[in-house]
Amino acid sequence: MSAEATENAELAMDEVMETIDGRLTKIRTGKASPLILDGINVEYYGAPTPLKQLATVAAPEPRLLTVKPFDRSSIGEIEKAIQASNLGLNPASDGMMIRLQIPELTEERRKELSKQAREMGEETKVAIRKVRQEANDVLKKEEKAGTITEDDLHRERDLVQELTDKYCGVIDKVISSKQEEIMEL
Repeated sequence: MSAEATENAELAMDEVMETIDGRLTKIRTGKASPLILDGINVEYYGAPTPLKQLATVAAPEPRLLTVKPFDRSSIGEIEKAIQASNLGLNPASDGMMIRLQIPELTEERRKELSKQAREMGEETKVAIRKVRQEANDVLKKEEKAGTITEDDLHRERDLVQELTDKYCGVIDKVISSKQEEIMEL
């Protein structure tokens, strides 16, 4: 039973890692990436609809994103949603397509985004440690119930700690890489 607790902890830690990967892709780095528009919802016929369901987003140049709606009548709503997203992008429309120039990031903004990435990393580490605590609690309950021995408890807790250390190390590498990407000119 104790191996199951360790496996569940590893699965939960994998989910936490997927979450941070998704959150980090939304941080602008000064390069055009269609992923920065992923979280935008557009009011379409009275319902909030994800932008990627209404249009094709592409990065034809390093500092340009294009948004080509499937339905041209939605261009105005898409522009409003992009402006409201606080990404610092100004949409320019020609009636068929929206162009988004990605402005050069200032040094101050780069530092701010780097700090934001570091904070996301810390939040993720806290989530990983919470998973570790939950797994350890399950192991303690199993030991009290007599389903595992004290030696098994210590062995499994060591395995959970190894997983925690491994994932925290991966988070540090991912955050460091993202910070380098942000600070790159």
